Amino acid sequence: MEMMTSNSQLLEVTLADILRVVHPLKEDWTARFFIIQELQKVVQSIESLRGATVEPFGSFVSNLFTRWGDLDISIEVPNGSYISCPAKKHKLALLTDLIKALRKRGGWRNLHFIQNARIPILKFETHQNISCDVSINNLSGQMKSKMLFWLNEIDGRFRDVVLLVKEWAKAHGVNEPKSGTLNSYSLSLLVVFHFQTCEPALFPPLKDIYPGNMVDDLVGVRTLAEKKIQDAFAVGINGYKSDKTRGINRSSLSELFISFLHKFCDLSSRAQTQGINIFTGSWEDISTNMRWLPRTYTLCVISLSLSLSLSLHKNTHAHSHICSKTFGKKTL
Repeated sequence: MEMMTSNSQLLEVTLADILRVVHPLKEDWTARFFIIQELQKVVQSIESLRGATVEPFGSFVSNLFTRWGDLDISIEVPNGSYISCPAKKHKLALLTDLIKALRKRGGWRNLHFIQNARIPILKFETHQNISCDVSINNLSGQMKSKMLFWLNEIDGRFRDVVLLVKEWAKAHGVNEPKSGTLNSYSLSLLVVFHFQTCEPALFPPLKDIYPGNMVDDLVGVRTLAEKKIQDAFAVGINGYKSDKTRGINRSSLSELFISFLHKFCDLSSRAQTQGINIFTGSWEDISTNMRWLPRTYTLCVISLSLSLSLSLHKNTHAHSHICSKTFGKKTL
């Protein structure tokens, strides 16, 4: 027992040391804000993007990024005050104009245009060695990022566990989207599910916080739609936090991290028949869910109903409404 206590304490100290290394410093925030400002200047110089705004999302907005984390950016093309969704052909044309402007201006390295993806992306690196992914009108991506940020208000341990899991995954080669493994958003959703299924639970099923479909609710005047969603999340989160009947989970950081690894250690076999539903906070039989059929994927995760869904499968062009990332079977 003494040896176990000593090992637990050592792990706790080690994890704290890792977090101190990966937590962003003030200059990491400053560098990313500078990139956003510089990209805004480029966008303003492009006739087809006149009036567009450069808006970050992803782990930077969720406050789940590490010192060397990528920067996801959405260029929001205005449609008056209303939410719009340009056709893919139009997005490709706008990103083509952007890549030309970036090359002309200079200072942006390794520009790579991914045109065949469901969501076209322009990738590049800055002189600060920060990788950037730029898409057009990715408002749903922005709201997903805000959702994770809001969830952290329930329990601050969420951020630390996400950062530790991301570092662990990177060290084991399973946080490499280019190689068909999990991206950071996927890992964050797995941590959400872990927190939902701990005993006692740290997070509720997402339907208890926001029972609607977020993407379906992103219609009409943008400011009003976003405020309605944010207000609903605030009510749901405050209601959960103020519930005196729920159990209090006092697990240490090391206990939460180890239990995460233990929970998903049999993922390879379990994912053959079940998917993870974060909306209900439970495992779900794939055979009973038409959204996961035909079964062309290896692992499924669903959040916020069909709106914030994540399907990890072998064909990124199939199931366009729920596909987020490919995840190869042998990496499970």
